[in-house]
Amino acid sequence: MNVLSECFGFLQEMLKDVVRTKTYQNVIYQNKFLFKNKIVLDVGAGTGILSLFCAKAGAKHVYAVECSHMANSAKEIVEANGYSNVVTVLKGKTEELELPVPKVDIIISEWMGYFLLFENMLNTVLYARDKWLADDGIVLPDKASLYLTAIEDQEYKEDKIEFWNSVYGFDMSCIRKQAMTEPLVDTVDQDQIVTNCQLLKTMDISKMAPGDASFTAPFKLIAERDDYIHALVAYFDVSFTKCHKLQGFSTGPRSRATHWKQTVLYLEDVLTICEGEAIIGTMTVAQNKKNPRDVDITLKFSLNGRRSAVSRVQHYKMR
Repeated sequence: MNVLSECFGFLQEMLKDVVRTKTYQNVIYQNKFLFKNKIVLDVGAGTGILSLFCAKAGAKHVYAVECSHMANSAKEIVEANGYSNVVTVLKGKTEELELPVPKVDIIISEWMGYFLLFENMLNTVLYARDKWLADDGIVLPDKASLYLTAIEDQEYKEDKIEFWNSVYGFDMSCIRKQAMTEPLVDTVDQDQIVTNCQLLKTMDISKMAPGDASFTAPFKLIAERDDYIHALVAYFDVSFTKCHKLQGFSTGPRSRATHWKQTVLYLEDVLTICEGEAIIGTMTVAQNKKNPRDVDITLKFSLNGRRSAVSRVQHYKMR
């Protein structure tokens, strides 16, 4: 499969993600008062779907910035739908472009990656905000929150991780070590959840500094039943608070599935936890120094329970 068909496949997956695309559509169509006669900047426009929504909602002009070859398709799509006079597609990196206008009223973007921050398009949105957003302008979405919970996942961990300990009688545990450091993006069944869900971090996209996406946050996950814990799971919520009525979506295991799924961080130890006992710790999230699109995650945690006493530090790399 070539790069082009992979790209189209991913774009189709995102467009078919009803939770994602329908939320943006509803935010725009149900809040036309925000868009009427406004100048809009769409950062990372892809096919231009958000730009088209904005144009249809009455925007005065939309600048759709896309750095990939998809910009050429976006131009054709805009023309085919009769919006060439309202939507201008600009091909290039946001950081290297000049807009034909000094300021915009709205910045809209679907910048979220796996684990919210993977591939780090957030910094591009913040750059655009600082350079072009008018003083009374708005960013959509404007809030994003990262959450953590703990799950029982014995069957999958045995199949995907412990498998490497003995492969047809041979020790391949060096691959297990590598597999343990790579968070798994997958859909978690809500019945696997053993603890409460803890808010780690809320980001206000309209005010935050680029460095705020790197942080250390404490957590306390309290068991809601006697069970075994094999992994911690991260997910995120996104909010559009400037709407007439609060709108948004969650990528959590108790919500309708999205293409972001959840991010599973397997633990070295199987934790035997009793109802009411707590895993206490911190999660540190940072941009990778060599590649800012990658994310380094460090978990420090402990459990002092009746049947399990563990204290550990684990490092993960989202690549």
